[in-house]
Amino acid sequence: MTHPTTTAGGSRDAPPIIIQLLYPDARAPRRATEGSAGYDLCAYVAGRTIKCSDGHDVREVAPDATTGAAFVLPPGVMALIPLGFKAALPRGLEAQIRPRSGTTFKKGLQIPNAPGTIDSDFPDEWMVIVGNGTSSPIRIEHGERIAQMIVARYETPGVESGTVGVSTSRSGGFGSTGT
Repeated sequence: MTHPTTTAGGSRDAPPIIIQLLYPDARAPRRATEGSAGYDLCAYVAGRTIKCSDGHDVREVAPDATTGAAFVLPPGVMALIPLGFKAALPRGLEAQIRPRSGTTFKKGLQIPNAPGTIDSDFPDEWMVIVGNGTSSPIRIEHGERIAQMIVARYETPGVESGTVGVSTSRSGGFGSTGT
């Protein structure tokens, strides 16, 4: 099976991530430079309602009424920001979703569950949980880079019952090494 050439600059020996854009103007994950570990992820908020939570209630919020191409995240609120694509990761890889340092520093946009994991068999549109920990609303523009994805290999060893013995002199729980 051959795969289309990608402009995202992947390793030649790594199997590709297959991206299905759900909208003509959606953006695929892309590395900013050849040395970038992360792939930038862009918000796809044009004309879409966004699912929001304050930690107690979940509600749907309409896009900014002036343009329909932005979303305003109120203080103390989290939102599921859609990215406009689906992806198939090679088996044995996960996508770790992390903050972009510039976006966090300049806007205060947080990724509350960082790193979030997207499994290789997740079949739906990718979304990023973002949070506003500031005291001011944060405007998220359509197409804006809001997070980054790091691809990581993982193992899934079996789990079995047994006795866990002391293997070192360490004991006493959290802080047992003398913080």
